[in-house]
Amino acid sequence: MAVPAYLRIRNEFEQRIRSGVLPPGSRLPTEAELQKLYSIGRATAQRVLTELAQAGLVERHRRRGTFVTEGARQENLLRFVNTSLPGPKIPGRHAVESAAVVQARDAGLEMPGVADDTPVHQLRRLKFDVDDNVIAVELSVIPFALAPRLQEEEDLGHFTTHDYFARIGVHAVKSRIYIDPMALDAVTAAQLRVPEGQAVIRLRRLTWLADGRLAEARWDITRPDLVEFFLEQTIVPATGA
Repeated sequence: MAVPAYLRIRNEFEQRIRSGVLPPGSRLPTEAELQKLYSIGRATAQRVLTELAQAGLVERHRRRGTFVTEGARQENLLRFVNTSLPGPKIPGRHAVESAAVVQARDAGLEMPGVADDTPVHQLRRLKFDVDDNVIAVELSVIPFALAPRLQEEEDLGHFTTHDYFARIGVHAVKSRIYIDPMALDAVTAAQLRVPEGQAVIRLRRLTWLADGRLAEARWDITRPDLVEFFLEQTIVPATGA
């Protein structure tokens, strides 16, 4: 099914806002300008701007226009669990803090169904905002047998698991996300430049293959003052019989 025009255009602007290409205060095109830029009708242009405003990404002002909000960056939690979405879930500069092959018992997170002595890739990365603040810390663990050449990837910083799996023919079919409240350890707190012990939300994701084997275990910890998380799903009405 083709992606509706309003959703495609809205996603394009959302990506530009999240990545910092359109920083806070930036003015978006008017409805009339969107109509000319994308050859769309007025209703479609209006829906694009309305949905961006409903997501908290922009503010609309009568006679002045539509502007990117000054508030905290917002992320849709559905992006963290949807295996069909390409590209980094948090756009922006990423840097590899460490990349190693270790035993599962030393991976730094629970791996259900994986024996303790199983070799796994352990990849820890830092993610930055447009001002080069560390906005998130991520730990990803993948069984070595599934991806023996993973650490030969040219850009491990912006590597995304599901894109890589698709390229090498590994078919992940299900992901589940857990929301864990926790107090920050000293190392992660220092990286995020917040006090040790600060309460944060850790997003923990498990991904499985069709045969039930674990394909990846991962967690992300994000600075709570820089990002707001929300859940939103656009419902596209079914057409035809």
